[in-house]
Amino acid sequence: MEKREPILSARNVEVQFTLRGQTLTAVRNTSLDVYPEETLAIVGESGCGKTVFTKCFVGMLDNNGRITNGSIMFDGKDLVKLRTEKEWLQIRGKKIAMVMQDPLTSLNPLKRVGIQIQEAVELHQGLRGRAAREEAIRLLDLVGIPNPALRYSQYPHEFSGGMRQRAVIAMAVACKPQILICDEPTTALDVTIQAQILDLIRNLQKELKMTIIYITHDLGVVANVADRVAVMYAGQIIEIGTVKEIFYDSWHPYTWALLGALPQLGVKGEKLPAIDGTPPNLFTKIRGDAFAPRNRRALVIDYIEEPPFFEVSPTHKAKTWYLDPRAPKIEKPESIRRLVQQATRESAATATAAKRPHEDPFREPLIQVKDLQVTFGSGRRKFVAVDQVSFEIYRGETFALVGESGSGKTTIGRALLRINPISSGQILFKGRRIDGKISKELDMEVIRGCQMIFQDPMASLNERAKVDYIVAEGLLNHRLYKDAKDLQHKVHQALREVGLLPEFASRFPHEFSGGQRQRIGVARALIMEPEFIVADEPVSALDVSIRAQVLNLLNDLKAKRDLTYLFISHDLSVVRFISDRIAVIRAGRIVELAETEELFRNPLHPYTKALLSAVPHPDPELERNKQLIVYDPKEHERPGAELLWQEIVPGHFVLGTEMQIEEYHRLCR
Repeated sequence: MEKREPILSARNVEVQFTLRGQTLTAVRNTSLDVYPEETLAIVGESGCGKTVFTKCFVGMLDNNGRITNGSIMFDGKDLVKLRTEKEWLQIRGKKIAMVMQDPLTSLNPLKRVGIQIQEAVELHQGLRGRAAREEAIRLLDLVGIPNPALRYSQYPHEFSGGMRQRAVIAMAVACKPQILICDEPTTALDVTIQAQILDLIRNLQKELKMTIIYITHDLGVVANVADRVAVMYAGQIIEIGTVKEIFYDSWHPYTWALLGALPQLGVKGEKLPAIDGTPPNLFTKIRGDAFAPRNRRALVIDYIEEPPFFEVSPTHKAKTWYLDPRAPKIEKPESIRRLVQQATRESAATATAAKRPHEDPFREPLIQVKDLQVTFGSGRRKFVAVDQVSFEIYRGETFALVGESGSGKTTIGRALLRINPISSGQILFKGRRIDGKISKELDMEVIRGCQMIFQDPMASLNERAKVDYIVAEGLLNHRLYKDAKDLQHKVHQALREVGLLPEFASRFPHEFSGGQRQRIGVARALIMEPEFIVADEPVSALDVSIRAQVLNLLNDLKAKRDLTYLFISHDLSVVRFISDRIAVIRAGRIVELAETEELFRNPLHPYTKALLSAVPHPDPELERNKQLIVYDPKEHERPGAELLWQEIVPGHFVLGTEMQIEEYHRLCR
């Protein structure tokens, strides 16, 4: 691979930003070769410089960002020397295109989707009128959007998340670029949609002979798509190699730490390995190895001198003193496959021996949901979001609700906290009905006893308020404190409990990392001293390392405070690590409910099987050879047929027609 001529070659690139009079070096002396028709993944934590580095390839740095050193050679030109927008338009879109992370922000909400794709076609392909319209419809069809002629005239809000991402990809490939940069293209998508988008990009790459650069922190995606992987940390590429070299024979301690923090390596009941500390401050000059302060096995020289790149093989280089012949012998972690197998065995063993609140003969249901229905709108516009849902959550357990976007997971969580009104059914908290009109005293008990941790730690925090007000808001609203001193004590105690310093109370949310913001959200819920917490996708927006810290925190708090969780997620690897029981929901109905290990070992409903088959696996060989199951509603659902909710084996319930239930019983005999 290295003998080929690179299509793009970056050398010693440095990128700086001026923020509040200070200089931040976001990319530090970084070099990279990209080869024709390959798929290169760039991985690392938020803030490591992945997106900034690749934005240099398309001239899209923010106004206060500038390339202060280095060269980027592409098509015989040094992109660093391009100055005008006119020069960049010969490259951006036409030769190097970029698919942004959030498809909603990439699409104009006031313009029809087809028109936006047509504009890209007219700009880069020189087609006009009907020819441009037909090409836009062809592109919608190419990216797998059904009824492309009809969808051409629709607006972005009429598209699902996966379809919006497909439309953005259609815009990017409208000009048949040589290089397509995909910035976290599947982060906000369900596992089943994610698998489809990855397949789509792979097929487009073959058809259009493109080079793909993936920017992601999802190592399951990397295992699926990448030919080569570049690992970035603190503005530098610190290891680069083929996908198998990085997953099976990595050498940099940061790469080991990233792989070790995967939920698939977690053993139920034990702490998930997390990366200590936080990335370095890029406003200051870094001395030695940037990862040394977070590396428990750092060498003395790591703090003094920056390591050079050492060659492991002709395709594999790592920037670590461990590879220096003079370094002491370092014992490397086990291979990723062996670690996953070991974690799965240990999880099954600990799950057998662990305390199971739902099996306790003296168990107490904290939350009971009976025949719940939630509808929106009325008349012809009536939409049934949740239909005939029943379950119990026992005190001390983590009950997970899993399903795709739009399945009704969050609607149920919000209904339990009286945020969404229900249309019919019952919700009981400690044996008392809390749906509909209730007394002031009971309402206060629900407010104090039931709290929520939201999905997006940035959107759920008031940007204009300081942390002390955000955390104390519940206490302030309901006068649940004696005086100012008592209030301050409670805020500081809540911050300490989630691993934040009391002095953080006087700061604003934008001064914190994503993981710290999520901890503030947890502190806000804890200060009310709840018994029950709805955690709505609490780690989906976080890096793998920060995700491990937050999951450990939730488990610690559960044990310390005897909390009960409803954990809402579409990430089954996270759910397996944290939950006791799982309910799988599709189109507003729970289709399967079982103990966690039972569900993973013996899924019965075809929709559950499809979800499990799509879970990304952090092992390139297994990931590429896995069989993806696609759930087809036409094949498995009979409109108007009576559905039964049956216990097939003890504690394992499935929804189906009489014939389907008989088949599930037969499978379990």
